[in-house]
Amino acid sequence: MTNHEHETSWESLIRAGNKDYNQGRYAEAEEVFQRALALAEASGVNDLRLVISLNNLAELYRVQGWYAEAEPLYKRALAVSEKSLGPDHEQVAACLMHLAALYRVQGMYNEVEPLYRRVLSIYERQANPDQLSVANCLHALADFFRAQGKFAQAEPIFRRALSLKENRLGPGHPSVASSLNNLAMLYRAQGKYAQAQPLQERALRIMEAELGADHASVATEVNDLAELHRLQGNWAEAEHLHRQALRIREQVLGPGHPSTASSLSQLALLYHAQGKYDEAEAHYQRLLAIREKDWGPEHPFVAETLSNLASLYEDDSRYIDAEPLYWRALSIIEKTSGPEHPDVARRLNSLAGLYIEQGKFSEAERLYQWALGILEKTLGPEHPDVAASLKKYAALQEKRAKRREAGPTDIIWSG
Repeated sequence: MTNHEHETSWESLIRAGNKDYNQGRYAEAEEVFQRALALAEASGVNDLRLVISLNNLAELYRVQGWYAEAEPLYKRALAVSEKSLGPDHEQVAACLMHLAALYRVQGMYNEVEPLYRRVLSIYERQANPDQLSVANCLHALADFFRAQGKFAQAEPIFRRALSLKENRLGPGHPSVASSLNNLAMLYRAQGKYAQAQPLQERALRIMEAELGADHASVATEVNDLAELHRLQGNWAEAEHLHRQALRIREQVLGPGHPSTASSLSQLALLYHAQGKYDEAEAHYQRLLAIREKDWGPEHPFVAETLSNLASLYEDDSRYIDAEPLYWRALSIIEKTSGPEHPDVARRLNSLAGLYIEQGKFSEAERLYQWALGILEKTLGPEHPDVAASLKKYAALQEKRAKRREAGPTDIIWSG
């Protein structure tokens, strides 16, 4: 008997499922949400309870990387909302936002922007638009542009969303801190660290004042500021802040929580960047064990850790140790996100770099060509990732030409 078998009403099931979800007990949450969905369906009415049940179960699948299971549930929630409330209702907009987020995480970028635009249209046509809802959609759209390298399009949208929140909530609200952090991330992506830092520092001050110094959300802001210092080469400050974030998360959330794992990842990256390979490897190995236990061996989080550990081994000239980790990470991303996701191309580029280090130019060339095909198709030929891949490919061609001039042929990986 599970902990929640005594729960019988739809409302009590949703409360119990949300509690399990928030505490990371996903198997129990799934069972309870499925029971809630069955009760909502048995009522025979396409009402809010059915939509909530579908969205909750879909969200549970999404965070676990089960995208194929999540999509039909999100679509059904959207269809129910449109039928019962009409195409311009706020609930329809919320369903569209869920679906857009799902498509984005799968790299289905052509599907994303039209959904965000439709949501904005729904909100802005209302007699008294909910400014916070508009701001949240603007943030999602701007962050989508940022992820595609469309920085000039993203910045004014981020600023408009920030202005809406400051006017509606006041300059010291936690939601304003979130907007400040998002704008800072845009500047970070462009290497504009001097513009990003005051925004992140202001966001941290807001969260500390609102929640106290030892809150989990404060740890997130501390972690982001630490990353900014890492990117600027401020190693001592970055380590101090990352350890502060790790301490808060271990105390508040526990040593096995995904956010604690994230702090371990950031510390490992910091040590890696400084060439402290033993410290970095220890953190990566602990992180890998946590993520395999929490998410299973074929989750994108596991792939990320495998790639980072492989990169560490590559930098330490441990090529034999690095190669199988890169291939395992690639296999996971192909299975979870599809063979044409941009992350597949990024894993291919990492593998190509490893082969170049070993003089395996023919295999590296094949992988670069494969990656370029994916990136040009999914992101478009003008995306910065495409330009970066072309630059690497050109450097490879130059090395091959020099090798031919020198005489010896390159070693071809035999698989």
